[in-house]
Amino acid sequence: MRLKLLVLALALGATAMPGHGEDLLGAYREARANDPVLAQADATRLATGEGVSQARALLLPQVSGGLTLSQTNGGGGTALVNAPGQPVPTGLSGHTRTRTLSGTLSQSVFDFSKFANLKAAHSASDAQDQVFRAAEQNLFVRVATAYFNVLTSEDELAFAKANEDAFHRQYEQADQQYKVGLSAITNMYQAKAFYEAAKAQTITAENVLNDAREALTQITGKPTGALKKLREDLPLEPPSPNDQDAWVKQALANNPNLLAQQDNVETAEHNITAARSGHLPTISAQVSYNKSASWYQADHSGFERPGATTIGLTLNVPIFSGGMTQSRVRQSIYQRDAATDSMELERRQVVRNTLNFYRSVIAGIAQVQSAKSSVESGEKAVEAMRAGFDVGTQTLTDVLLAIQTLTSSESSYSQARHQFILNKLLLKQAAGTAGLDDLQAINALLE
Repeated sequence: MRLKLLVLALALGATAMPGHGEDLLGAYREARANDPVLAQADATRLATGEGVSQARALLLPQVSGGLTLSQTNGGGGTALVNAPGQPVPTGLSGHTRTRTLSGTLSQSVFDFSKFANLKAAHSASDAQDQVFRAAEQNLFVRVATAYFNVLTSEDELAFAKANEDAFHRQYEQADQQYKVGLSAITNMYQAKAFYEAAKAQTITAENVLNDAREALTQITGKPTGALKKLREDLPLEPPSPNDQDAWVKQALANNPNLLAQQDNVETAEHNITAARSGHLPTISAQVSYNKSASWYQADHSGFERPGATTIGLTLNVPIFSGGMTQSRVRQSIYQRDAATDSMELERRQVVRNTLNFYRSVIAGIAQVQSAKSSVESGEKAVEAMRAGFDVGTQTLTDVLLAIQTLTSSESSYSQARHQFILNKLLLKQAAGTAGLDDLQAINALLE
């Protein structure tokens, strides 16, 4: 009977409110709308994309206009012409006013650095697009991890409470037997020690669960309520395809973080071209219009110059800039080398992660099966130990350790099941193929 009560307590704790909780897709929808990490990545992507428009703008016509009004106070000197051939007398008081109207249209004809900078801006924008794609896939993993951390913590609390109750019953039994003289006081003290330790574990489990709920709330922006659990008949299927080399090949072709690093290398190559263009001449075309008028305020005399239009080409040939151009070329090469090293580091990390998660999924199948068998054996061991203790063939220590082993097996089984699901999603992320359909497949396993 005591065993049945223990198993019932564990089952109730692990499957509380199965049909009324929030599911994984609901948590993801909230996270998609409220997660600041993804919003930050999106804003950065958009900001980087504006660099393309800015680089392109330098290749398009530039138009500017200006209007200048100025006033010079004081007389003296012959500054204006009052009538044809008659200067204004010197020494008159007053001021001179001048109005100038100008307009300029310029167009870059040849500037190789601007073309290189435009290509670099495109590559930088492409890299940030891949970073945002990685952030989207990472959101799938972060939500699923936080979700299953809550489920694992809920199971841990249920196991801790059931463990505490079992030890409490053993303590009460040992205390009663000591009082009637059927056992030594050491049995009572030992049972009490296990019980008090179990109480501390329950408190720790409650704190861990509260923090796990806050971690999910941090992503979704909404309070975490009751969550649906993994169903018991979990399909233990290997990765498809069941070939680690195929997964590595897919990861090297699709992993967004690796693709972003490749775009960063391409950006650096274009920056080298732009820096070397500092040695090349540039040609620009310009059309300008200028019209001015001046008048002397003392006698309202003045004159107005007719508007003048100037059209021309400007050739600028760099000769010596103090070594600035050479330094920029070297700097760009060093930055390219750093970007190449970062890409190689990311490539190796992607290969490692892919192989690790692939192997973890394969190993997880055996781990779940082994943990389940351990739970079944632990239940039988507790029953046998209790029966042996009642007839005097087993000690109280044997019973207490069997209960403790069962609780540990239950905990391992819960963690193995949840981690198996997460490892399959992490494998998809490493391969760069994690998507909403993967969350939907996981969500179908909840009840």
